[in-house]
Amino acid sequence: MAKNWKRPEDRPFALNEAELLKLFKSVRKPLSRAEVIRQLRLPKRDKKVLRGLLDDLVRRGTLIRIRRAYGLAGAMRCVTGRLEVQRGGFGFVVPEDARRKDIFISQRDLGGAWHGDKVVASIVREGHGARNHEGRIVRILERGRKTLPVRVYKQISGGEWACRPSDPHLGFGIICTLADESIELQRGDIALCEPGDQLDPGMWEGRITSRLGRETDVPVQEALVKSNHGIRTRFPSGSRTQAEALPEVPIKKDMDSRKDLQSLPFVTIDGASARDFDDAVMVERHGKGYRLWVAIADVSHYVGEGTPLDREALERGNSYYFPQSVEPMFPERLSNGLCSLNPDVPRLAMVVCMNTLANGIVESATVLPAVIRSHARLTYGQVKRAVLDREPQERENVAHVLPMLELAEELARKMNRLRHARGSLDFDIPEPEILFNVDGETVDIRPRTRHFGHQMIEEFMIAANEAVARFLGEKGLPCMYRIHPEPDEEKLARLFRLLSLSDPTIAMPKEFTPKVLQELNAQVAGTDKEFLVHRLMIRSMKQAKYSPENDGHFGLASEDYCHFTSPIRRYADLVVHRLVKAALDPGSHPVPGRKKLFNVANHISGRERVAMDAERETIKRLTALFMRDRQGETFNAVVSQLMDFGFRVELTDVLAEGMVRLSSLEDDYYAYWPHREMIVGERTGRAFRLGQTVEVVLEEVNLDRLELNFTLRSVVAASQDYKDLM
Repeated sequence: MAKNWKRPEDRPFALNEAELLKLFKSVRKPLSRAEVIRQLRLPKRDKKVLRGLLDDLVRRGTLIRIRRAYGLAGAMRCVTGRLEVQRGGFGFVVPEDARRKDIFISQRDLGGAWHGDKVVASIVREGHGARNHEGRIVRILERGRKTLPVRVYKQISGGEWACRPSDPHLGFGIICTLADESIELQRGDIALCEPGDQLDPGMWEGRITSRLGRETDVPVQEALVKSNHGIRTRFPSGSRTQAEALPEVPIKKDMDSRKDLQSLPFVTIDGASARDFDDAVMVERHGKGYRLWVAIADVSHYVGEGTPLDREALERGNSYYFPQSVEPMFPERLSNGLCSLNPDVPRLAMVVCMNTLANGIVESATVLPAVIRSHARLTYGQVKRAVLDREPQERENVAHVLPMLELAEELARKMNRLRHARGSLDFDIPEPEILFNVDGETVDIRPRTRHFGHQMIEEFMIAANEAVARFLGEKGLPCMYRIHPEPDEEKLARLFRLLSLSDPTIAMPKEFTPKVLQELNAQVAGTDKEFLVHRLMIRSMKQAKYSPENDGHFGLASEDYCHFTSPIRRYADLVVHRLVKAALDPGSHPVPGRKKLFNVANHISGRERVAMDAERETIKRLTALFMRDRQGETFNAVVSQLMDFGFRVELTDVLAEGMVRLSSLEDDYYAYWPHREMIVGERTGRAFRLGQTVEVVLEEVNLDRLELNFTLRSVVAASQDYKDLM
């Protein structure tokens, strides 16, 4: 029990959050406010402070209010986290404490919470092994969104409008009034709505504050995705003012204290549409080996920790890229100007200089602040034409840096072979490239072209990131590591069991190392099993994240890895730059504590997931809009995923995917065999497998649910009778 002090002035502490939580932990039961006052013998002047502390702890989910008492959330089997609602209506609470497992929430237990809300969940059933705990939402701490993009359906009596959230995770309607009578709406518009009170389980009230435009417009789709995911589109005045006060070019005083590398032929290599250039490379001979220079824009020189620019960058976590727009982590004054390694101008940089052996192994590395000058702004296409395809005209265009580029390709291929030899996994997942006409309308969605020009830069960035992680470890300083946890062993074991049924040469390994998975990929390359192995292996992988604990990067088979090479667009890299400077000049930069690094890591990992989800949703929306005029057409496709109610297909002519439902198959009753990864007809034995080629007809485009629904026209690849697999 807590100590009852005879007089308030005898208390050896000031009332604060830490002492309040210490009391709750010591008494081991819920307490009313009056009981807290008695336990701590608080004077009148502290009662208002106590009320504020209690309210704040309840808002954050640390304490739970039970009628007149307060209790510790953890002791009451309650967990604070973000709710992620799935298409089926159920959801998962992702705990703020990353060490906890997600909590399954059934649709009936959502308690009015929406996708993205910060909530408190009470655990009602413990999960065992790989199973999640089950819970129910007991409190909504904070709405994930203050405004909702809505699709306008029709005007109803009294001048109100029937609307529905454009986010398919939100399955309810909204009756909206207009905040301003000047707002003109019509059916099919997308508008922004401030939600109000809940009218019944499936209906809310709200107020429309602005019209975004027609849902068929690409900028409108991008705007509603940004709103759906809480992506900031404006910089606060403080960060804008700080950015505008920065010089347009580096000043002499800042350059004098740095290594002058302006004579070295650094080049930037990026996509043709890139506007910010935060990395430049240069390769030269060094004895029998090579010397690789990787220069990264020194954003930390201009953005001090705790400044308005820094606070806004941390809140954003990273930049957000869309087909027709970008929401950068920093204002353009930095991202496209002062901290962009534009050609023929001096720029402050943090440089990693790596000496390698003749085979490409990095023998030593040095990190230093420098001034560089990019000698050329190159595109991946130029590098392909000049170095890989050896086109005479392009080689002439880049003649002043061509010898360096050819040496760079030579080194990159050796580094790639070394990385492959240690077991690094390369999944060739096609990325969609959306092509627009002059009016901004989507005219094609196709796989983005990749070649060794892209790989060359990736190899150099990986090498620099590993070198910096090792450097900080050797200096005894913390690091914001980029870690990739080991994959789901149960899913991988299932894959190996499935393969062994038809191929006795494939045996269950003793452990699932990157090298083992790489060898399996090589074994099935070019066979009919390649697609199945590739997809099931990817689905076993866990998501990479940031952490101050070095758990290694499974996918890269790397023991020391961090993100250092993109501080313009990733906050993690900015943290690492500051730690590097603290190592180079002790006392120049404060070294954050373990708890602070964990908090930052959890936050920026979450913002990275937001960026990925927003990108995927944008692609789905633009794909649905593009395919609406192609309903009734026949497409070649590949079966990409099997479920108990149907199978997903990926189109081969257009980079789009959709669903073929078992209810649309009329020739038999079909069942999903998860242990065989097949869908099989009960009467005919007709089977569908991953990687099987089919012809499908596009029957429906559902923009509300972002779904393409297909029916099967024919099976192109012959299907094996299921009896052969018994």
